[in-house]
Amino acid sequence: MFKKIALVVVVLVAGVLVYATTRPDALHVQRAARIKAPPEKIVPLISDFHSWTAWSPYEKVDPAMKRTYSGAASGKGAVYEWEGNSQVGQGRMEITETSPSRVTIKLDFVKPLEGHNIAAFTLIPQGDATNVAWTMDGPTPYIGKVIGVFVDMDHMIGKDFETGLANMKAIAEK
Repeated sequence: MFKKIALVVVVLVAGVLVYATTRPDALHVQRAARIKAPPEKIVPLISDFHSWTAWSPYEKVDPAMKRTYSGAASGKGAVYEWEGNSQVGQGRMEITETSPSRVTIKLDFVKPLEGHNIAAFTLIPQGDATNVAWTMDGPTPYIGKVIGVFVDMDHMIGKDFETGLANMKAIAEK
């Protein structure tokens, strides 16, 4: 009986590991919101990391998180590093591009899992409002594929993006 149970467990684990190899090699998460404000009112909320404490959902997860700002005060070259509890981990962001219609950020996670992604905010004016899209793209290593078998990363990260965009909207529309 023990051998049968062990065999079933081994087959299930092997099946998960093999299935994980079929998962996508890249992660793409995107959410968007319509904000009744011009891009010039929204871009500073994104391009100045000091402003993120007001709208980013990740800032509220660990109030004791250590934050370090360096490089430019805002815009291209601005750097934000964090180190927090197990939920926020440790990482670094650097703004690599800023324009009235786009802010691009190099996003490097150190803990709990290493990851290297590109986050981007695209702003498209439309009448009296701006459509803001928040995306994150990056490679998915094998361990990420295994985790992805059990956790829907698009759903998990997407909910955070939705919250962040709603917070940004509330601030920009004041």
